Amino acid sequence: MRIFLAGASGAIGRRLTPLLLAARHEVTGSTRNAETARQLSAAGIHGIVVDVFDAAALRDAVVSARPEIVIHQLTDLPRVVEDETQLAASYPRNARIRTEGTLNLIAAAQAASARRFIVQSVAFAYAPGAEPHSETDPLNVSEGARAVTVRAAADMEGQVLSSGMEAIVLRYGFFYGPGTWHADPIRKPPLHIDAAAQATLLAVTRGRPGIYNIAEEDGMVSIAKARGELGFDPAFRLPV
Repeated sequence: MRIFLAGASGAIGRRLTPLLLAARHEVTGSTRNAETARQLSAAGIHGIVVDVFDAAALRDAVVSARPEIVIHQLTDLPRVVEDETQLAASYPRNARIRTEGTLNLIAAAQAASARRFIVQSVAFAYAPGAEPHSETDPLNVSEGARAVTVRAAADMEGQVLSSGMEAIVLRYGFFYGPGTWHADPIRKPPLHIDAAAQATLLAVTRGRPGIYNIAEEDGMVSIAKARGELGFDPAFRLPV
């Protein structure tokens, strides 16, 4: 299938790309950097440079790719976190990606007549309550320093679910593994970056529209839906 991967050079994009190619999908991957686009092309996908906030250019790029599936893996977070102040400073930028950027990407996908839209969200933003949390539990949009992040994620999810496309929302746990902030799991619910990539690959061809928790089973969130409908395996790892 033809796939447009927005954010192909990010933590998930780098692990997802070889899985998509191994499954014989035709992938166009976007980035904001020309050298990175060349690296993506060298890796076997069609790398392009486009700014998600340039709605017209984004629409042209997605329409040109003629995707059946659009995968939204865009974030604006630091590659390396030096302190909490640096991380907190990135929250408004990342929130803009999730609100305005998502709006533009949905419009581009609709213009391209894409059938399915897959987006990354978060599984660590549920409001306090009985655990494990299911996908129907409310998000905590009003408390704490991350409220701006959670509100943006909720807005993004709402946009995607009401887009008219087959909408798949993947609520990921806290990443660890190659290319992430941590080599080992340190926060709950954890998720290895390779398992996140595998879940995204599975969502290309499996699963009914809706929300799926994607994390390791540690009692905080339920992944029964993802196991049953996607075939998600939290122990999945790419070959070394």
